[in-house]
Amino acid sequence: MINLDSPLNIFITSPLEQEYVEIIRSVSPDKVNVIYDPDILPPPRFLADHKGEENFRRTPEQEQRWLANLSIADILWDFPATSADGPSGEIPSAPNVKWVQTTSSGVGQTVKNLGLQKSDIQITTARGIHARPLTEFVFHALLSHFKQRSYLEQEQRAHRWERYCGTMVAGKTLAVIGAGGVGKQVMSVGRAFGMRIVALASPGSTRTAEDLGADQLYLSTELHTMLAETDVLVLSMPHTPDTEGLINTKAISVMKRGVVFINIARGLVVDEDALIEALRSGHIGFAALDVFATEPLPANNPLWDLPNVLVSPHSASTVDEENQMITDIFCTNLQCFIEGRLDEMTNIFNKERMY
Repeated sequence: MINLDSPLNIFITSPLEQEYVEIIRSVSPDKVNVIYDPDILPPPRFLADHKGEENFRRTPEQEQRWLANLSIADILWDFPATSADGPSGEIPSAPNVKWVQTTSSGVGQTVKNLGLQKSDIQITTARGIHARPLTEFVFHALLSHFKQRSYLEQEQRAHRWERYCGTMVAGKTLAVIGAGGVGKQVMSVGRAFGMRIVALASPGSTRTAEDLGADQLYLSTELHTMLAETDVLVLSMPHTPDTEGLINTKAISVMKRGVVFINIARGLVVDEDALIEALRSGHIGFAALDVFATEPLPANNPLWDLPNVLVSPHSASTVDEENQMITDIFCTNLQCFIEGRLDEMTNIFNKERMY
């Protein structure tokens, strides 16, 4: 059991619906004090928005309240959402924090930027909740391409009835790099569509193709061999020093001409210039991109206007039910934390692997 001489202060640092605030309070009303003050948080732009309005600035009085709450916080819901003109992170203003529940899965760069790699602060992520929405995005993009949705819309607008020939998804080889929760969900749905499923093993992994539900598992050193037989490539790996720039000019050059390329991982795992060149030449037939090297995607980036690209503003994982699912994770972990069962907490961020 955690020694609780006084209730633990939980400070909710990013926008959250009031109903979920009350669910958190109900976990242990006598042992936790939940601090939620929407007035000092950026107004949300959409449901499940964890950042809020980009130009939000706190008044001096609001900033004083913000810092006062940070100073007494034992637990943070999300990394602090700062003012637009504030520092990159304000964990130093929260000296008592023992645990942070994040609202994202890929928080490695944030942990690094906040200097938390060697801290004693426990970090848990939202890992697992995005698997289904991201998988839905993958197959929305994949089916739209193979069934020529843009062509059909064009023909419909022209009131033109001309029969055409589509392409089957069944029988295509679907390759996944990043066979975690998201990747495994993508592979499962791909199998339901009758696709051949292959994946790339992580360095040092002992998992087998059977473990992952794949037809074939390639060693991490066999990336180019796998890419050469791929019809649809899905990236769902974390951004780490090992994965940064993994898909480069050489990797793209060994892919089949006309390959479908879907990135739901992080923008920096891809050499974006090489990707643009391959899209322009048609070597990559179609790309659905939810992440980019620079976000927001600059207005002058060629990806906006390429006809064989679907641009998604890093929103493929965001769905109506997101905060409910994160709240479920947090409440389960909160009960464990209060009772001292720290080894039973889920979604613990690995500071050595950075995911």
